[in-house]
Amino acid sequence: MKKILGRVDIIDFPKLNLKQVPVKIDTGAYTSAIHCSNIEEVDNKLICTFESFGHSNFKSEPIVFEEFSLTDVKSSNGFRENRYKIKSEVIFFGKTYKINLTLSTRDDMKFPVLIGRQFLSKKFLVDVNLENVSFKNTMHEHSYSI
Repeated sequence: MKKILGRVDIIDFPKLNLKQVPVKIDTGAYTSAIHCSNIEEVDNKLICTFESFGHSNFKSEPIVFEEFSLTDVKSSNGFRENRYKIKSEVIFFGKTYKINLTLSTRDDMKFPVLIGRQFLSKKFLVDVNLENVSFKNTMHEHSYSI
């Protein structure tokens, strides 16, 4: 049975050392994208810094990826952009899922992460009237407070 998500949520990316990250669930986007403030390719390794001035908890030490690729992404304004793509993990409803993330500059965006159809497919349905469904569900399980 597919779980129902709302249009936005607050989730964790354990391998990226990012907790309680605000994300936009974007059924209009095929790929998922994460804000990366600094990207360097050195000796066939990708060094990424995840930091956003608009989101105080969206901050990690530089992370080294030994596996990555380049992919073409068509943005909502119709432009094609060649972006780095990494494999990582994301937690929804207390369950860890594998996710492909393209790296982009989203500092001017309200959400540092977009979750696209490629990830949502066969796992989730989206109800645009709801918000933070996974976060509220997980919060009750662990007795967190907002």
